[in-house]
Amino acid sequence: MTVRLLEEMSSPALDALDRARTVIVLTVSPLEEHGPHLPVGVDAIAARHFAESIAERLVAARPGWTVVLAPTLHLGTFTFDATGTISVRQRVVRDALVDYGASLARAGFRYILVANGHAGPGHLAALDEAAAAVSGRYGITMASFTGHLAWQFLRGRYLDKIGAALGRPLSDEERQAFAEDAHGGWWETSLMLLVRPDLVDGAYRALPPARYPLAARVLPNYPLRNGGRGYVGHPALADPAFAKATTEVLIAETMALIEGLLEGRIRPADRRSPFFALPFFRTDFWPLATTALALIAAAAIALLVRRSDR
Repeated sequence: MTVRLLEEMSSPALDALDRARTVIVLTVSPLEEHGPHLPVGVDAIAARHFAESIAERLVAARPGWTVVLAPTLHLGTFTFDATGTISVRQRVVRDALVDYGASLARAGFRYILVANGHAGPGHLAALDEAAAAVSGRYGITMASFTGHLAWQFLRGRYLDKIGAALGRPLSDEERQAFAEDAHGGWWETSLMLLVRPDLVDGAYRALPPARYPLAARVLPNYPLRNGGRGYVGHPALADPAFAKATTEVLIAETMALIEGLLEGRIRPADRRSPFFALPFFRTDFWPLATTALALIAAAAIALLVRRSDR
């Protein structure tokens, strides 16, 4: 079993790796508030946990292969703004991943995966943009499956599988609570109790549910408005057994995608985030739209001026 850390390897050691049997994993997630009971590093901790779990599964399933884990990049956009949140521009997220991917591609590495724990729509679109840019430019395979998996997960597509992993079906009340969960709630608090319980404030047990309708969720910083405490969902339901079952399902789904990718049965473009397909979530949409509107306005003014001069 060969899982290596990029920062601990020398250039000759990296250069000696068989490019056809090496996968590089780039982990990227922001520092962001997650309510009064969780640390700002939740997304990055979750992403690293999944990256390490996938690496171990991959080398166990493919003898002779190596997975190299790059250091976590604490970068993210479309975040909730509070003390401790470090939000960067969407373009920065995309460009940083393009630069990392390009450096590895120029060194001959053919398989690059992006691990991420943040579900901000523009953030997911930026990761897909970066992966598409590097893949197209260098003829390699760089993929970010997080957006696809997060969309399936949050829509409840895996609930039956999670129930099977738990050994019991989820109740109607639990399914409703899951549908209301989004940030610092049942799922993320459970995961932190599983992975880093020392970082979870025990006060989570007394936190009331924080429910927000879809109309409220389109507002910037919505879980911190009007006395909101920065979480969405039901943190008091948190249970490491729920996190264990859920991570088993998510890792199995991820492994199926990765195996399909390495075997050539799945293309990265087949499993992108749905937000990638929406122009207004893309990195260049608003700058280009603003420029286009400015040009149209300038042309309209020029036309009016010419007409007034006649």
